[in-house]
Amino acid sequence: MRWLHLIVVATLVTAAVDVYKIKFESTLQAERVAKLRAEISRERDAIGALRAQWAKLDNPTRIQVLAQRHLPLKPIDPAQIDALDRLPERPPASAPMQDAAAAVADSQETELPTGSTPVESVPAVSGSGETR
Repeated sequence: MRWLHLIVVATLVTAAVDVYKIKFESTLQAERVAKLRAEISRERDAIGALRAQWAKLDNPTRIQVLAQRHLPLKPIDPAQIDALDRLPERPPASAPMQDAAAAVADSQETELPTGSTPVESVPAVSGSGETR
């Protein structure tokens, strides 16, 4: 009978230790879940703040003001637009690319339709700011 009592007591002690281990592990898991939920909440708040900042930065009015302040853009001059029939003809398909580029460069008139100034007519400027 004593052996039976010792076996039952040992079984009860083993069961108590196992229950304590399970309770301790579940407490650790609950703490981990709480930490993860807090981290998820912080990340959601950060995402909300980033979305608000993106909406502010992506505002078309703000972009237009910045473009006007920092970019030297001017309205298109109607003289910059030319008719399609004034475009140079396509080079033959068998011509190499270098010859095609040369043909386009040769076919251009001296007056540029975009209002640009040819390179030859621009006075050269030396490093000191004087024209040569």
